[in-house]
Amino acid sequence: MCEKCSHPLQHLLDKNRRWAEEMTRENPDFFPALAKQQTPEYLWIGCADSRVPANELLGLLPGDVFVHRNVANVVVHTDFNCLTVLQYAVDVLQVKHIIVCGHYGCGGVKAAMEKKDHGLIDNWLRNIKDIYHQYAERIALLPTDEQRADRLCELNVRAQVGNVCHTTIVQNAWARGQKLAVHGWIYGIKDGRLRDLKVSFSGIDQIPDAYRIWNDNGD
Repeated sequence: MCEKCSHPLQHLLDKNRRWAEEMTRENPDFFPALAKQQTPEYLWIGCADSRVPANELLGLLPGDVFVHRNVANVVVHTDFNCLTVLQYAVDVLQVKHIIVCGHYGCGGVKAAMEKKDHGLIDNWLRNIKDIYHQYAERIALLPTDEQRADRLCELNVRAQVGNVCHTTIVQNAWARGQKLAVHGWIYGIKDGRLRDLKVSFSGIDQIPDAYRIWNDNGD
């Protein structure tokens, strides 16, 4: 494309310019202060779905939340991308809360329930299929496809909260006395509301013994 031609994404660059100008008018020190450091209290592990942006739906500004997103908010112990984000957030940024947030109507969860070939992503969704298999009889009792999918969305969040707590990263933080809590939430795209799934962990004594790398005394 020639230099004189308009950039195909110029409208996004213009939106960014207007946003930056507005932020600077409201708080001239915002960007200089933000550039010096980031001190978020929260790590958000959420879905890559474009309708679930962490900062916006939490009402937080840039710098307030550290974010990792992937298809269907899955935490896998061989996913070094996710584990690297988790380790940096816990060990370096010293976040106080980890929020695993799924959302109703998740396409990844729905795909995991289907007996179809979706390509490469099926290997990723196998983690959710394991959860679906585990709770298949309970899920089948629900009357509609939407309710069954939404229930699996909730169960997936609960499972991923467990996976976060089972990491050596989180357990080592607890062992050294770091204040850290892991929470499971779900977001309703239809109403924009976050819901607490009442699954939270803040210590080694709350996870099954088989997953512990330390006992209650840190030994």
